[in-house]
Parts: sequence; C-alpha cells; structure tokens
Amino acid sequence: MTPADSLNHAEEIINRTQLSAIVIGWHQQHGRHNLPWQLQQDPYHVLVSEIMLQQTQVATVIPYFERWLSKLPKVSDLADASEDEVMALWQGLGYYSRARNLHRAAREVCASYNGKIPDTPAELRAIPGIGPYTAGAITAFAFDKPAAIVDGNVARLFCRLFGIAEPLTAAATKNLLWALADYYTPESDNRIYAQGLLDLGATVCKPRTPDCQICPLQPQCVAYQTNRTTDLPLKKPRATLPNREADFLLSITDRGILLEQRPAKGIWPRLYCLPEIIGNPANSAMLHGEFKHTFSHYKLLARVWSVSDIETGSDYPTVDSRRIALEELVNYGLPAPIAAYLQTCLPTHLQNAGNET
Repeated sequence: MTPADSLNHAEEIINRTQLSAIVIGWHQQHGRHNLPWQLQQDPYHVLVSEIMLQQTQVATVIPYFERWLSKLPKVSDLADASEDEVMALWQGLGYYSRARNLHRAAREVCASYNGKIPDTPAELRAIPGIGPYTAGAITAFAFDKPAAIVDGNVARLFCRLFGIAEPLTAAATKNLLWALADYYTPESDNRIYAQGLLDLGATVCKPRTPDCQICPLQPQCVAYQTNRTTDLPLKKPRATLPNREADFLLSITDRGILLEQRPAKGIWPRLYCLPEIIGNPANSAMLHGEFKHTFSHYKLLARVWSVSDIETGSDYPTVDSRRIALEELVNYGLPAPIAAYLQTCLPTHLQNAGNET
C-alpha cells in the first residue's frame, strides 16, 4: 500500500475534521489543563518539560521541573550554567543524556537565535538535542501552530485506531505514523489537539489496560472493532541479552569517597562513578559486595572491591578521579546502579542521588 493509499484508507476510518473535533472536545472536558508547563506556554518551559518527560512519568517530572526553573528560570541562565550545575539539578531524574541535550540546545538558542526559541519545526530541528517530536511539541504547545507529534502515546493510539499491524520499530511504520500525524493535524487549536492526543494515549488508550469503554474514538477504532486492542501495537520480541562482568573500587576515608568521571563515550558518559578496575584487584583489596544491572544490550555483573585508602597516582584511579566529600555527593551525577549501591553504605548522603540507567 502506497503512502497515499494509507492516508485514503485512514480517511475512510475517520476523517480529518472528525478526529480533531473529537480529540479537542474530549480534552476540553477530560484532559489535563493545570500541569506546571501549561500555565504560561513559555517556549523555554515547554522545551525543559518535553526533554524531562522523555521516558519519565509526569508525576516524577513535576518537582524536577519546578526546581529547575527556580534555579535556571531563563534559557540564557541554562546556557551560562556549567555542566556540573546542570547535572546536579538533573540528579535523580535519570537518562543524563537528556540533560546534556537540553544544555546544548540552550547554548545554540542563545548563540544563533539571540536567546529566542524558534517557532517552526524546521528551525527547531536544526538545534542540537531537539528531535522531531520535541520540535512539534514546542511548536504546538508554546506557539499554538500546526505541527505533527508522534511519541509512544500517539503511536499506540494511532496503531489501534487505524489497525496498523506492523512492528513499531520498522522504518515503514514510523514513516506511516508521522504521515498520519501530519495529515490529521488541524489548522487551528493545535495546543489543545496535541495535548488531547497525548492525554488520550496516556490516560485512556493505555499500554496494557486500555479503557475502551470511555474512549471517544471507540466507534472508529479498528483494534476495538476487531478485538485486537491487546495485540496492537505489535510487540518487539525480546532478545536474549549477553552477560558482562566489571570490577569497581570503593575507597572512603575522612577526606571523602574516591570517584572518577567517566569518559564522554561508553556507558554512563561524563557521570561520576566508582573507579573501574582494569585487570585484577590488588591483593590488599577486599570484596565489598556485588550488584547487577541490565542495560539495553547486555546484563552487567559488577563486583565492588574496598581498600582502606588510596590516592591519585596509584595503579587504580584515573586522571579523572578525585575525592569528594560525602556531604557533596548530592551535587554530582551518579549512575543509578552506583548510587543504589552506595545508598547501602551511605544512606544519609544519597537519599536522592543518581538515576542514570
């Protein structure tokens, strides 16, 4: 089926005017209207919230968003902040690459757009760290202009509504979803329409237990009519993950804990971590404990070795290692499994630390 045929088929299921009217009407009555980033429609607020909301629930994001704006209220404040300041504010939210993307985007906005966030998807896409969804979201939510958006919620909603029985990971499926999103985007009321799509997906057309009985699109939904709501979207088969091992050093003295800043490439880029031991631990090292962590491509079994004291310049620490006072740990971005392990040793110092997977 050609793209044109796909859009014609979709139009037979529900036409453009009908879909936008249903979504807008539903959102006005049942959607979310009082989220912190909705109150002013400030482009910077929308940018921050959309980056934070990637792979994170709304309830988790709200306190981080409010704390972020209290420290960095303007895009120029973010552009001027250091990487460590940014990471400290992001501490505990996870997926620290998002913070770096947000930081880069702010610096580009100030350098190339005189501190004013653009109002078109094409201009926004040219800014480092802003992808197609975020560009569309900023255009719709901050400027109320037509822009297609496709995130996990919209993709799930469209797959069920239009009966798309192809893997979400397939390039053809992604292209079709964006084509549908673009086709059905109305010429007005874009802020309400876009938020309505997201809210329908998040609160009604849920992944495991969709509330079809209260869905305003139930009469048109192909998945509901054919009893395939639990089958669509198609799930990607889970691959068997290989196992890997690693050794880390734990050294805590009255001068603090020894941490190293990870390289820019590889796992946990630029985060502060227990120094990784390359080779065999020294005879003086004692096995302190172990932890496991699952990455997207492998499972990690980590051993943690403790020594009474060690200084920079020895065989263990790298040039990027330093001692950090325990009371300062909350100001450093730590990988989630390292933070979780250290919480067993230092619970009073790491109550809210680290969440990078």
